[in-house]
Amino acid sequence: MQTRQLGRTGLTVSALGLGCMGMSDFYGQRDDAESLRTLARALELGVSFLDTADMYGPYTNEELLGRFFKEDKARRDRVQLATKFGIERDPNDPARRGINGRPEYLRRACEGSLKRLGTDHIDLYYQHRVDPSVPIEETVGEMGRLVEEGKVRFLGLSEAGAETIRRAHATHPITAVQTEYSLWSRDVEVDVLPTLRELGIGLVPYSPLGRGFLTGEIQKFEDFAPDDYRRFSPRFQGENFNKNLKLVNHLRDLAKQKDVTAGQLALAWVLAQGDDLAPIPGTKRVKYLEENVAAADIKLSADELRHLDELLPLGAAAGTRYPEAMMAAVNR
Repeated sequence: MQTRQLGRTGLTVSALGLGCMGMSDFYGQRDDAESLRTLARALELGVSFLDTADMYGPYTNEELLGRFFKEDKARRDRVQLATKFGIERDPNDPARRGINGRPEYLRRACEGSLKRLGTDHIDLYYQHRVDPSVPIEETVGEMGRLVEEGKVRFLGLSEAGAETIRRAHATHPITAVQTEYSLWSRDVEVDVLPTLRELGIGLVPYSPLGRGFLTGEIQKFEDFAPDDYRRFSPRFQGENFNKNLKLVNHLRDLAKQKDVTAGQLALAWVLAQGDDLAPIPGTKRVKYLEENVAAADIKLSADELRHLDELLPLGAAAGTRYPEAMMAAVNR
């Protein structure tokens, strides 16, 4: 597995990371035993950039990673560990949530994450969503103090808008911004990605497989488990689902011509967008992890990249990527 440098502050990560959210939340039933096997296999394959957040569960995903590190204490030194704060969920009613960027809250959140993860430092600490009620300078200023104290190594933002990124970076160097980026979620190309490249900040694309849809494995709405988050996402509902399925089936046809899977082709496209980004496809299954890792060796020609751009241009997907209320919290 090749490595890539995120930003100009010194953080080097595996070119392909592993999003751990689905191991504990949002995508059907948990299988901790299989998730632990997947984490171990990831390290064997050189995938050492692990991504979690306190709100996944809530808390259970960080606890799972803490258990993984406890099984073999040498593992922690082999990974670049990223987690997030800023989305508060009620443990008694996880559907209730709020956004909190207050300095006193983020400090408590950091201490909680350190304890659950069983570590004395976080390699990359993100503000999960921007809190419009708290100036970004206050939030990032307190995050910077965590760096000074050695509890955090590098800072990141998630789903922040270009102007917010500039203000944050002027307060304390930002190493990476995480946002959704894939062949059917290309909004980042308009303002955010040019800003990151101007400032020397890395990009961490989450959901580079379009929440699994770009693999071509999902062919009907009923394929989703009853508690699967995607049942409530506009892109997977009604006529949007059918329109998007046509795009994915075109992608599958192109992948067959190259003798790869649709998911591998979609991942290879993201990886080809620049050496300053490191996507974090999520999975809880060893089988899919290994398939994703193989995508890192796929080379796309200029003609193939052009064809994919024509097939799935900016704005091609039908429907927003989150319900309306959640869309209000992104890119701000």
